Amino acid sequence: MKLRYFIPAFVAALTMFASCSDDNDPTYLDEVRLSTSYVAIDENGGSTTITLKATNAWAFEKNFQQIIKNEDGTRDTIYTETPEWLSVSQTSGVAGETQLTFSADKAADGRSAELRMDCGDKTQIINVIQGLATVSNATCAEVIAGPDSKTYRVTGTCTAIANTTYGNWYLTDETGQIYIYGTLDAKGQTKNFLSLGLEVGDVVTVEGPKTTYGTTVELMDVTVVKIQKSLIKVDSLSIADGTLPKEGGNITANLSCKGNGVSVVIPEEAQSWLSMTAITSGSNPTVTFRAAANDGGARSATVTFKTTDGEKEYTSEATINQLGDITEVTAAEFLEAPVSDAQYRITGMITKVAKAEYGNIYVRDYSGEIYVYGVGAKGDFEKLGLKEGDIVTLVGKRGEYKGAAQMTGAAYESSISVQEVSLAEFLTKEDSKEVYYKVTGTIDEIANDTYGNLYLKDGDTRLYVYGCYPGWGATGDARKNLIATLGIEVGDKLTVVGPKSTYKDVPQVNGGLYFSHEKPQ
Repeated sequence: MKLRYFIPAFVAALTMFASCSDDNDPTYLDEVRLSTSYVAIDENGGSTTITLKATNAWAFEKNFQQIIKNEDGTRDTIYTETPEWLSVSQTSGVAGETQLTFSADKAADGRSAELRMDCGDKTQIINVIQGLATVSNATCAEVIAGPDSKTYRVTGTCTAIANTTYGNWYLTDETGQIYIYGTLDAKGQTKNFLSLGLEVGDVVTVEGPKTTYGTTVELMDVTVVKIQKSLIKVDSLSIADGTLPKEGGNITANLSCKGNGVSVVIPEEAQSWLSMTAITSGSNPTVTFRAAANDGGARSATVTFKTTDGEKEYTSEATINQLGDITEVTAAEFLEAPVSDAQYRITGMITKVAKAEYGNIYVRDYSGEIYVYGVGAKGDFEKLGLKEGDIVTLVGKRGEYKGAAQMTGAAYESSISVQEVSLAEFLTKEDSKEVYYKVTGTIDEIANDTYGNLYLKDGDTRLYVYGCYPGWGATGDARKNLIATLGIEVGDKLTVVGPKSTYKDVPQVNGGLYFSHEKPQ
């Protein structure tokens, strides 16, 4: 819910009436008439009914942004006819008379909404208010402890920026930290965050409604009230991407400072491998760090630079990375690894593309399945042209969301493109160990249930599958007993991936990798 304008209750009762295009009467149009265009709902919850008379089909516009939280941790933005707290008995209809009922549960604080109804070429606006809408000045701790949907005004320091299109960033004060999920520009528009000129270190005052996503407290689609530019800024690093080699070395931060002096904070967990070796003074000071040689996985540290004007402290940050070893693991080993900056390489089959735009996918080998929360930057995965069934090799970190393991910061290394073909088409292909095919058919005979030697049939075409294995990388005993483990039987529809070979003049899938199966209806 977006609450961007707030007025006292007695003014609301006088002024919050419907407005409409091309008509001075707030309630009546030739096309659509309302018994009242101001809907008040008791703050303890309840319903209010009004009468609509329309000469044409009508519908509410979808102009309320809502965030849908998917089971895999991704989010989708949708637009609805009403905010989440308000329901309407009908959101569209035909010409004639309709009774519209507006309902809401009890409100901890006042809230309002402006609904837009289209009828013919005219637009009617209905204002809904429940209680007295107010903005609370609060600290981060008070926001965290407060109720969802309440609108807060908070002042704090921008400590990190996660997305520069929508304006997703972190606001921190002396009491805690909250996540800003979406920032409106000076005209109240989305997707124009860079126009604000907001940088890490700036002291910002924002207001917006609170929501909670998992365990993360957020203010959503905030309005920026004030930006106080930081007196200290990181202009550049001597290594552009801030990444040092495994062997260690020096890196220098070049700063601009309008405050009194500079102090540096290295996180305690990084002090064993990162140290400050030199610092200069003046309006353009430099700070040099040294990283020790790294015998483990990749690591990083965010260092903080501070200055003061005598009354208030200002900060800026820089992240220093160091390369490390990449450990090649199975899916099971990855899932058992601790959350860290260590880099892991996995290879497996893409079993599901959850969100192609961001590269959120599931990858499975013979030992298990991993959720990959993003391959590269936005759009990178789509450019690769990867799809379900393809074999992919990725490098990334072991992360976690709500206790569920996932790969984060994944980088693409290589892949095997898999061609989906019918059984008849498969039989026409040339033998090759390098080319993989995805085929589907109904099992009409299981010749060996230990290794999964079986026959697939599709119409009049019959194909021999020499081994149905749990997934990529299976060898020895790991190849055995998949049929029994999954309860696969004659009559099931089975999809496997593998190369084509010929044995004693009989074409076959040579070592099929299990993709999926379905029981008959």
